[in-house]
Amino acid sequence: MFTSNPSDDTPASGVPSEGAGGSAASAANRSLLPTDSPCVAICSTLYDDICRGCGRTAMEVANWVFLSDDEKRDIWVRIKAQGYPRR
Repeated sequence: MFTSNPSDDTPASGVPSEGAGGSAASAANRSLLPTDSPCVAICSTLYDDICRGCGRTAMEVANWVFLSDDEKRDIWVRIKAQGYPRR
């Protein structure tokens, strides 16, 4: 008989871990991430392609309204892991 031992895959940082195979708990936590814009109105891409306020690339900022919810969540996972958005 198969028994499951669910665990919370969310580390103290609040970013769901992406373990091998992706558990149901991690998928549920990932779905809780917002899909709204991470913009904090501190826009700066002066010397590179990454906004210093939200952590998105210039292309992600420009195309945000056209991205699917899954694409937006993927970006949120990445920028949260990198310490963005900075308020």
